[in-house]
Formats: sequence, structure tokens, C-alpha cells
Amino acid sequence: MNEEYEHIMQIPYFSRSSVATIENGEPPISEHAIPLGKRLPRVKLLPIGLFAFCLAVTAIISANSQRANAADLPGNIEVKDATTVATVHAEGVQIYECKTGTDNKMSWQFREPLATLLQDGTTVGRHFAGPGWEFADGSSIKGKVASQAPGATQNDIAILRLDVVEHRGDGVLSKVTAVQRLDTKGGVFSGACDQQGAMHLEPYTARYVFLAN
Repeated sequence: MNEEYEHIMQIPYFSRSSVATIENGEPPISEHAIPLGKRLPRVKLLPIGLFAFCLAVTAIISANSQRANAADLPGNIEVKDATTVATVHAEGVQIYECKTGTDNKMSWQFREPLATLLQDGTTVGRHFAGPGWEFADGSSIKGKVASQAPGATQNDIAILRLDVVEHRGDGVLSKVTAVQRLDTKGGVFSGACDQQGAMHLEPYTARYVFLAN
């Protein structure tokens, strides 16, 4: 593992106990890594009461927005008859690892995501391998990719619809049954590599919509 990856793993918010390797078929392609030594901000968690209030307000606003935008989504990404529980903006990285493929050639392969979840510029949760999401009220979920569609450009990771397969904690996410990853920007990376186990961090942003039905 390289110094850049090890550095991020030392940040309390992305502890090793919460991060595991996954392979969910997200596509690789692109070229720019986060500069070595760039530190991700520490997480500032909201008091649970204030956090829940913010999410409730945002849910009302985002529900109307979701209805307005539903017609623009590919059919396989829509979740029919669902209610929007919360919408957050994600800023983070897609992590790629140099591995040997079935063709015995080394290439960059997707390993896991790491992202901070934001509302109005305030950190309200995190996204990590699983794929999983955790909010400051202690509720968390894990999902499984149900369908995907291409991002806006070849440099943008796919938009996704994920079905929730695991719940933990009592909070905002406890009733969520599906997650949409929308408005993706960046995150795609590919190409040859020459050091087995090397890591590459590709910046990305996205909008995650949490739904219940």
C-alpha cells in the first residue's frame, strides 16, 4: 500500500474497522489522482436533534425535486412509488488498486469508495466500502447494486440504483429501502500500472438520494 492510501486510513473518520474491500463492478477510466499528502478534513458531527431536524427539512425539499427530476432518469434507475427520506451531496474518492487480471496483465481495478456526505456544506455522514452509508445519528445501511446507467461523460462513474440489504441503528436511514447515486462527476480511472498493490485515489462527487417504500 502506498503512503497516500495509508495517510487517509489514519484519519479517524475512515478507520480500518469501518472500511473493507469490495468489488461492485463500477467502471474504470481517467487520469488524475489527488496530490500526495493532501489531507481530507476531519469530520464534525452534528448533535443528533439538530441533525435529524436538518434531514427532515431537506427531505421535504428534495422530495419535490425528486418528483420533478424523475422523468429525466433512465427507467432502470427510478424507484417507483417511493418517498425521499434524505438527499446528500458526496465529495470523496474512488480508490483503485493495481492488480493482475485474468489476462495476467496488471491494471487499475476499482477497490472501494471513501466520501464525506454533506448538506449545506455541513458534514452529516460518510460513505465507505460495502457499499455503506452512515449518518451522524448512528443509523447506517449497506446496499447492493440493482442497476446502473452511464454517467454524463466517460470520466464520470455510473449512476446507480441500489437495494438496501442491511440496516443498523435507529435513525434517518432505518426505513430506507433503496439508494440512488445521481449527478456523478469524476471518479473513473483506468490504464496500465507496474507496481502490484499500488493505490490510486480518483476524486469524485455525486448526489445520493435515500428512498423508502
